[in-house]
Amino acid sequence: MASVTSAAVTIPSFSGLKSGTCSKISNVAKMVSTNQTSKMVVKASVKDVGAVVVATAASAILASNALAIEVLLGSDDGGLAFVPGNFSVSAGEKITFKNNAGFPHNVVFDEDEIPAGVDASKISMSEEDLLNGPGETYSVTLSEKGTYTFYCAPHQGAGMVGKVTVN
Repeated sequence: MASVTSAAVTIPSFSGLKSGTCSKISNVAKMVSTNQTSKMVVKASVKDVGAVVVATAASAILASNALAIEVLLGSDDGGLAFVPGNFSVSAGEKITFKNNAGFPHNVVFDEDEIPAGVDASKISMSEEDLLNGPGETYSVTLSEKGTYTFYCAPHQGAGMVGKVTVN
């Protein structure tokens, strides 16, 4: 699966959780005055606390798996390179290539240097498609284990080539 997007980030929603669970917990902590001594009284059901813990853990897990790595297209000093140029991800993790400097760029996987059975055209941008503006992105998820070599078509001759190993 591959997609071209702008610099926007999509954040998953948790529509299955009870609305207002987090506010219930914050609303149950109340200051109580007795004989000029303040005490904190907290009343919350285990169910409410558990829902907040589960929601927080799920958010962290989804956020960490949503984006395995962001690869810059063009180095900060204007060099024609992928940064990082050689990296590893787990199968099924998302790789996002982001325009940084020296654009226009694209991401094309070399059909001769990807695992057998993988269709380069399904994971690559077309050689004519380009990311033209700062922050524009192209994302791909690689599910087949192995080594993939990719390049930027306009800058391949200048050495703008990268490699990803999918574990």
